Amino acid sequence: MAKTSPALDTLLGNHLERLSAYEPQDLPVVSLYLNLTPDQHGRERHDVFLRKAFAERLKVFDAHSAEHASLERDTERITEYLASQVDPSRNAVAIFACSGAGEFFEAIQLDVPIEDHWLFIAAVPHIYPLVRLVDQFPRYASVLVDTHRARILVFGLGAVERRAEVVGVKTRRTSMGGWSQARYQRRADHMHQQHLKEVADALETIVRRDNVQHVIVAGDDVVVALLRDEMPKFLTDRLLDVLKLDRTAGDDAIIEATLDVLRAKDAETDAERVRDVVDAWQSGGLGVVGPEATLRALELGQVDELLIAGDPQAIKPVQTLPQDAAPEPLAVETSSSRESAPRQIQLSDELVTRAQQTAAPVRIIENRDLLKPYGGVAASLRFRI
Repeated sequence: MAKTSPALDTLLGNHLERLSAYEPQDLPVVSLYLNLTPDQHGRERHDVFLRKAFAERLKVFDAHSAEHASLERDTERITEYLASQVDPSRNAVAIFACSGAGEFFEAIQLDVPIEDHWLFIAAVPHIYPLVRLVDQFPRYASVLVDTHRARILVFGLGAVERRAEVVGVKTRRTSMGGWSQARYQRRADHMHQQHLKEVADALETIVRRDNVQHVIVAGDDVVVALLRDEMPKFLTDRLLDVLKLDRTAGDDAIIEATLDVLRAKDAETDAERVRDVVDAWQSGGLGVVGPEATLRALELGQVDELLIAGDPQAIKPVQTLPQDAAPEPLAVETSSSRESAPRQIQLSDELVTRAQQTAAPVRIIENRDLLKPYGGVAASLRFRI
């Protein structure tokens, strides 16, 4: 029978909803993304980045201004939080703060790493990097199955959110012959079939409850074929691939193998989605391309799915942002060797924030060549005007 552990309630969706609804402030709003993984010497170096980055930003404001006081308090609170409240097993953290605006402070500890440290100072939270992480590490389920046991794992943002185990009756080899052997084999086959039906039922329950869009199955070819026979269309429509993994594989090995599959399929789907949207746009259908046209569609609530380049520098700047856009300028400090490109970074955030506000899914297109001819942005539409 199935034994399911309680799901870890990932509050990321609630965080994104609150952050995207945040009203612009006259005071500096901090958006901080830190890579917490140790360097080659086993030391964390984010403290060096923090001291330098905040010192540079504090110089911008008059020492007696409300802006300086708010940012100085944010610096203190963030330093205290990092020193006392971060789980040392986490690989990254995202912090959003504006002390002068009702002591606003939100922190999200992440199991997945981020490449560089980033500090954004603007009138609203900068959520594009967080949205990109959700796209890179989506929620999916993996199933390791044999004839008497199955492990079902639901992953989200690189961590196990839910685990379940389905254990059937383990049959034993026998030296009986004749009719006895045939009867025994029929009984064993029936038990295996019953076990795989329980696995399919447990998987369907979890996939429906957790709104899982992708399923990856690992196991022996014969067992997997039998399991697929028991899976309803609801599950087979979400089945991405079948792998061969050792049934004793640990969580890390499962994550590594399944993420490889997920990303390969995602690259294929990205190309298909861009092609579909461009075809719709060219035929005058439910598609739009380019930053300006996509922004207008987002303003009108037309966008059904936003497609946006994985690198903000691949997005073509617009002449002017909408009147209700977050006020400029955006200040950026980073440990990255890449150019920060504040205008494109602000535009990328404006696009994904508006998508969040209108409940439009965001698909990050990592292959920049796919959207390059269209300014790095496109969208499918819910309706035309």
